[in-house]
Amino acid sequence: MKVEQQQWTSDGKWKFATDNILSGDADLVLAFGGRSVLNDSDRFSEVKEFYPEAHILSGSTSGEILDIEVHDDTISLTAVKFDSTTLKISSVNINDMEGSLQAGQHLAKDLLTDDLKHIFVLSDGLLVNGSELVRGFNKELPDSIFVTGGLAGDAANFEKTLVGIDKTPSEGNIVAIGMYGDSLSIGHASQGGWDPFGPVRKVTRSSSNVLFELDGTSALELYKTYLGDKASELPGSGLLFPLAIKEDENAEPVVRTLLAIDEDASSMTFAGDIPEGSSVQLMKANFDKLIDASFEGAEVTLRKLGGEAELAILVSCVGRKLVLGQRVEEEVEEVRTVLGDNTKITGFYSYGEISPLTPSVNCELHNQTMTITAFKEN
Repeated sequence: MKVEQQQWTSDGKWKFATDNILSGDADLVLAFGGRSVLNDSDRFSEVKEFYPEAHILSGSTSGEILDIEVHDDTISLTAVKFDSTTLKISSVNINDMEGSLQAGQHLAKDLLTDDLKHIFVLSDGLLVNGSELVRGFNKELPDSIFVTGGLAGDAANFEKTLVGIDKTPSEGNIVAIGMYGDSLSIGHASQGGWDPFGPVRKVTRSSSNVLFELDGTSALELYKTYLGDKASELPGSGLLFPLAIKEDENAEPVVRTLLAIDEDASSMTFAGDIPEGSSVQLMKANFDKLIDASFEGAEVTLRKLGGEAELAILVSCVGRKLVLGQRVEEEVEEVRTVLGDNTKITGFYSYGEISPLTPSVNCELHNQTMTITAFKEN
């Protein structure tokens, strides 16, 4: 595997962040960038000119990761030439969340063959129900195939997100990349680092990923109480207090983050499902634990990979970026500390992260985590 990286910045120029070793010969290009930047078709045309034969996967972000730096309103571009791994692309467009389960099933069926090794997925971050999407993948894939990736972001605006494959990105798209062959090894992990606080509450009224009541009272009003003066900044400020959810007492908790509110309906829309009867607990930031979680996630990833990574894709939550503020690059630096200087690092800040939670589950939707997928070819 050969990897080179470039960056587009507000001065309107592309510059190499690594040595130019591919001479335009790439199989896959990952282009993560600010929404307004990626929305300009000239950017796609430029990337296509750089790598005319490559599949170009692009997605809007809430911040771009390139090496150990985090940027806004740039494009982090990573081009990959595989030695023997082959790729297949599958994509769908949905207009509402009711199609998310079927979208996941369709993508999984389309990519599944005997030599499928891994699926990386990039999805619209607002029009897709991430819980239903991963449920669709899990229904169709054997236990041996894992799915990682994330939901596109839009800074803290929550207006619209863009995803594209081999064309200028647009709304409603879900793209899955199937990777095939015995030479590819993958390591992955997802770690949080948030602290639960306050009482455990029961979800007494919800519908899919829309939450109305906790313990028989308005969940929106509860959030406003905790946010105080920041309540006027919802939904963005709701990222400060994600929910840890357990569907039953024996289940592993998953974290859900807020995407939108409806004052008239007194409802809150989350990135994934909030099932009625679930137990939930508010969470708050612990700076050191957030950063330590990235280190731990990188260690788990490297153990699963079984050697030095050639490429690592980091998908971290916009909520972590907002909380960490000026310290945000520290969590990326922790990943670098573990993976070493030879690993090319790219990624983005998201509205949701996709990675297995337990060995028996192909993939799970996470929020407020640092999720790492690392690759090497043997």
